[in-house]
Amino acid sequence: MITAPAPQVTDAVRRNMALLIQLRWLAVGGQLFTILLVHGPMDIPLPLAPLLLAIALLVFINLVTLYILRRHTAGLEYALFTALMFDIAALTWQLHFTGGLANPFAALFLLQVVIGAMVLRAAASWAMVAASLGALAVLAIDPVPLTLPPHLQDEEFSLYLQGSFVCFGLIAVLLVAFVTRIARNLRERDAALAAIRQRAAEEDHIVRMGLLASGAAHELGTPLATLSVLVNDFRAMPELKAVTDLSADLDDMQAAVQRCKTIVSGILMSAGEARGEAPERTTMRAFLGDIVDEWRVARGLTTLDYVDRFGADIAIVSDPALRQVIGNVIDNAVDVSPEWIGIRAARQGDALELTVTDRGPGFAQEILDGLGRPYRSTKGKPGGGLGLFLLVNVLRKLGGEVRAGNREQGGAEVTIYLPLDAIAYPAGDRS
Repeated sequence: MITAPAPQVTDAVRRNMALLIQLRWLAVGGQLFTILLVHGPMDIPLPLAPLLLAIALLVFINLVTLYILRRHTAGLEYALFTALMFDIAALTWQLHFTGGLANPFAALFLLQVVIGAMVLRAAASWAMVAASLGALAVLAIDPVPLTLPPHLQDEEFSLYLQGSFVCFGLIAVLLVAFVTRIARNLRERDAALAAIRQRAAEEDHIVRMGLLASGAAHELGTPLATLSVLVNDFRAMPELKAVTDLSADLDDMQAAVQRCKTIVSGILMSAGEARGEAPERTTMRAFLGDIVDEWRVARGLTTLDYVDRFGADIAIVSDPALRQVIGNVIDNAVDVSPEWIGIRAARQGDALELTVTDRGPGFAQEILDGLGRPYRSTKGKPGGGLGLFLLVNVLRKLGGEVRAGNREQGGAEVTIYLPLDAIAYPAGDRS
């Protein structure tokens, strides 16, 4: 079963903030582990109060960032930049009390700069560089040296190399994890933008087709009115009334002209040119029943199985565009399966589920893969493939979706899901 896509834009800033929150929790855990290891088994005395204060600041930053991420949508880039600046401040504070630039973990400033360059705008990234350079300059001014125990004083350089190795490994792992996630975010953003461009192109097709249909309806209105008048004149002529067969033909002509006028009026109503101020009220059962009855009469269908399992009826506003696209689905089913089609209406929660099935050859895979794209058809007719395209876009406008697939027993199946709120008649409206 293929579902017509409903593209959404990937919010890269929110994803980046969430990723930084995860990395910051890892940093808090790693720092606590390092402090316990150095202060305990390694027996190197550390100023615990300022170091734990910096960790508490990181925890506070994470909690505030989580609150902003869940409750706010504006100013997230500023929040992201501010959080990264606090990270630099916390790292500077910790390094000041643990040897300053002599601490091998001073290289972690490079990690801050690289992360800033990946997630911030150019101006903010350069601000991160300036802040990191300023922090290094501060650390060069009177840092608190580490006091090594006697048994480690001869191994100071070896400890520095070990710390540098750990710092390099930490930076490498975090950068790979962060860069791969950022790259995935960028790919998702590009896919979302491509979907938006595709949707814009499809909506442009809709606008052009709407203008074409509206113009054609205006042009057809006058000749149809003329034909109607002429047919009525012919029917009133005494010499023609005597010809029984001709009179029946004139009745058929009048009915055909009237149907054409109804179609033209429907096109204009869909374009908003003939719709009155008050919407047309009906019920869901009457709306669907009228569509089914219309197609039974128009196509002379005797094998149209309609199953109504909608349940309790509700008042709705009859939407000509929705009526038209449902008719297109039925028309397509009749074209490939004139001997039988099935229509089933059901209620799924607060949505209408309308399924149209047939016993035809089914959908080609290329149609299913490009469901909702214009001019994809296996009928070989110029301008073909617009039925599903219009259906998908009309349903998308109403907040619904379309699913299409092939049945195991043969034939195709198209299912329409439409939120009832989209066409429900306002309870307090009596107009």
